Amino acid sequence: MKIVISADLFCFGRQIIVNRGFWKVGSWFLEFGEELSRAEVESKMQANGATNCMEVEGTASGTNPMSAALPAKPVFQALKAHEMSDGKVQFRTVTVPPHRLSALKKAWMEIYTPIYEQMKVDIRMNVKLKRVELKTRRDTPDVSNLQKCADFVHAFMLGFDVIDAIALLRIDELYVETFEIKDVKTLRGEHLSRAIGRLSGKGGKTKFAIENATRTRIVIADSIIHILGTFSSVKVARDSLCSLILGSPAGKVYSKLRAVSARLAERF
Repeated sequence: MKIVISADLFCFGRQIIVNRGFWKVGSWFLEFGEELSRAEVESKMQANGATNCMEVEGTASGTNPMSAALPAKPVFQALKAHEMSDGKVQFRTVTVPPHRLSALKKAWMEIYTPIYEQMKVDIRMNVKLKRVELKTRRDTPDVSNLQKCADFVHAFMLGFDVIDAIALLRIDELYVETFEIKDVKTLRGEHLSRAIGRLSGKGGKTKFAIENATRTRIVIADSIIHILGTFSSVKVARDSLCSLILGSPAGKVYSKLRAVSARLAERF
């Protein structure tokens, strides 16, 4: 007789000892610690109509041998945005600064179209409270669309162009970082004005050079600086801007940017 022995089944002389759990031999079961002689095994196998080969079903990992008889796992469809919140409508509001009201009026349709038609989120302007209100609909495909739209509108309010801020709807890795010049170095009066001038450069040359080298977008609003981009790109742009604030000449920052941008290009 051919005996198939697993890691938990041992054969001592003419007896079979089950070491762990329940094991199926043919169409009958052996219990923990049960000892059977070869004659008893043959008689049981003949009584149950088993074949000449004794198969032991189970593994050494301790899995239940009856798991094969369990039904298949159910497959559920992904929940929609309104189903995740038990049918409740989710809201976001973005305050409109006074100096961005006229810009918002001019670019309203450019902001409204991608949010309503592509992201499936309702948007309206509350003229009385001077804020943009967003809410989900029943056909909103993803619950994260609401936050993406709020980030898009907020980026526009910070001073970014619509064509730049709309990337927040398309790419998940983008974010906006904000810091002030006084966070890097305390400057007052003419020293602060000269630092802002170094950041911008003549005709915005320095700012555009940093943007093109790091693939970011920069807004300098008085002493507050906003940077839009990926994590690594924002870090490189922020380091360059901090060097300019601390007094480094633009030429030195350019040469460092060329080396860093070449390294980033090799990585991508």
